Amino acid sequence: MRNTSHRHAPRTRSVRTRATAAGALSAVAALLAVAVQAGPASADDPAAKATPAAAQKLGKVDPGALAAKLSPAQRAELIRDANATKAETAEDLGLGAKEKLVVRDVTKDRDGTVHTRYERTYDGLPVLGGDLVVDTAKSGKTEGVTKAVKTQLKGVDTSADIKASAAEKQALGAARAEGSKKTDADRAPRKVVWMAKGAPTLAYETVVGGLQHDGTPNELHVITDAATGKKLFQWQGIENGTGNTQYSGQVTLGTAQSGSNYTLTDTGRGNHKTYNLNRGTSGTGTLFTGPDDVWGNGQASNLETAGADAHYGAALTWDYYKNVHGRSGIRGDGVGAYSRVHYGNNYVNAFWSDACFCMTYGDGSGNAKPLTSIDVAAHEMTHGVTAATGNMTYSGESGGLNEATSDIFAAAVEFNANNASDKGDYYVGEKIDINGDGSPLRYMDKPSKDGSSKDSWYSGIGNIDVHYSSGVANHFYYLLSEGSGKKEINGVQYDSPTSDGLPVTGIGRDKASLIWFKALTTKFTTTTNYAAARTGTLAVAGELYGTTSNEYKAVAHAWAAVNVGSRPGGEEPPGTSFENTTDVAIPDAGAAVTSSVNVTGRTGNAPSALKVGVDIVHTWRGDLKVDLLAPDGTVYPLKPASSSDSADNVKETYTVNASSEVANGTWKLRVQDVARQDTGYINSWKVTFP
Repeated sequence: MRNTSHRHAPRTRSVRTRATAAGALSAVAALLAVAVQAGPASADDPAAKATPAAAQKLGKVDPGALAAKLSPAQRAELIRDANATKAETAEDLGLGAKEKLVVRDVTKDRDGTVHTRYERTYDGLPVLGGDLVVDTAKSGKTEGVTKAVKTQLKGVDTSADIKASAAEKQALGAARAEGSKKTDADRAPRKVVWMAKGAPTLAYETVVGGLQHDGTPNELHVITDAATGKKLFQWQGIENGTGNTQYSGQVTLGTAQSGSNYTLTDTGRGNHKTYNLNRGTSGTGTLFTGPDDVWGNGQASNLETAGADAHYGAALTWDYYKNVHGRSGIRGDGVGAYSRVHYGNNYVNAFWSDACFCMTYGDGSGNAKPLTSIDVAAHEMTHGVTAATGNMTYSGESGGLNEATSDIFAAAVEFNANNASDKGDYYVGEKIDINGDGSPLRYMDKPSKDGSSKDSWYSGIGNIDVHYSSGVANHFYYLLSEGSGKKEINGVQYDSPTSDGLPVTGIGRDKASLIWFKALTTKFTTTTNYAAARTGTLAVAGELYGTTSNEYKAVAHAWAAVNVGSRPGGEEPPGTSFENTTDVAIPDAGAAVTSSVNVTGRTGNAPSALKVGVDIVHTWRGDLKVDLLAPDGTVYPLKPASSSDSADNVKETYTVNASSEVANGTWKLRVQDVARQDTGYINSWKVTFP
């Protein structure tokens, strides 16, 4: 769960191709605003044979936009095809002579549309933040491209001014500053091109090993400018996340017979194995082996019990992704990861590691509550799915989305399992009782109930721990699934608020999960932020249900309810508004411009929830920095510039705590375009007092 101990536990940019040589790709911006016209599913496609119950849950979905169920062999063939044509693809994309594509993943829709995920190299060096997804129709026509960043990759001097040893020293210091123990470099610093945060820069990437402050293995990635020695970025690579189980009762496990003994080897699920670390913190441990194919007794004191729980959770998660989304294993290649239980002593955490392709679980406080419940197992395994698909960098807003994705599918897996001893809910870790008071680790209906997570987006949310910023997406998923207000589900009482006070009607968990999964696998990249996640999920809802559907509108409503984007149809919270509708041109990469609103007739100070409605027409809105200026000149940031936010226009309602300001006076909206090539204007804006 990546730092479960924390009360558990760069940005997407679509390419808008400008006029280039013949055969260049068309702009993807338009594709994000309309539904893809999908043909019927092939009669021999096993994915087309959806059950009546499944079809009812998904409603009037366009069957062609659903993911096809690819066998590992079919996926491997698609990857071979992509590798055979990657040079041609690079040329069509207009990449430079020094750029090359590396195929990472391929998915396919039932209508034949193929989504190919690439990484890039420049002059032989890995490009961090250079990932992209190309969507190709069955006809072979390129329909769209999503890039992690829009910055052009050229003119990079690949000769470093500082030595690799200096970068390593800096990285080790950064790890020690965070409390790392037994700190060492896992591998020598490697040269990379860093472009996840803007202009491409030659840098070193150092991966620091050892242990984190709480005993979790360390995999800290530190990016150091190869010209100046300045630290540019860092993120953590460890992602913290018949059996008689402790949490799920008596269950059936996939095992294998070896001679006269049995092992926890699930031959039906990619040979997933479960090992006993026996309080160790390194290595694989010992494969659980026994003479009778009965595992554990339901008590933590029996070491097999945690093994049974972890093995069962991995099986449920495998089945969910395969049966619901057509994905065979974490990477889609039919290969199982493995699980390790009994990590450390009194270790209150669980984590996923790409390095070992495995999930690891501690035994909790007093070694009495292993972190092996269904939702925790699904959470950790989903970190692996995310790493193989969208791979959102585990820092800032992208890190919050990464963490939330694991929570979202933890809930989906738990509901799908329909286990009588651990019924589905919108809580995380309710069985493992980390806090010792019977409370769950996180609440999806109202994330702030844990004391640290956030219910809605604000401009600085990327600066907090990813386990807390994840609350925005968790809350979005709950609202999209179930809607706002009071309700009871599986005996659990929920009461979900909205940031603007307006209600949300849910579309059902199955539809919400389908939309999130398709966005994860076809729209999200290493740098996806909340604005880009909204764009991606709306695009997917349009592809699946159409842009005039209730599902599409519900996605927009649910995002607006967590303060990401505006309500469809112009719905606004009640109150008194002061508005300026005069157009103000925004110069391209020029000075900031302002538009004024004169507030009169109010008494006292402005509210703690002042609503600022912004309507700006501008291509590539990530170029824009938007602030609210109070009458006394105090600046309230509304929207930062972001090289990864590729959508057009800013039509948002922001919430500002302006309670220290006198209400009456001249309020100003200040907008600055900080990058070249795109222009627009302030169409209108208003402040609304409750």
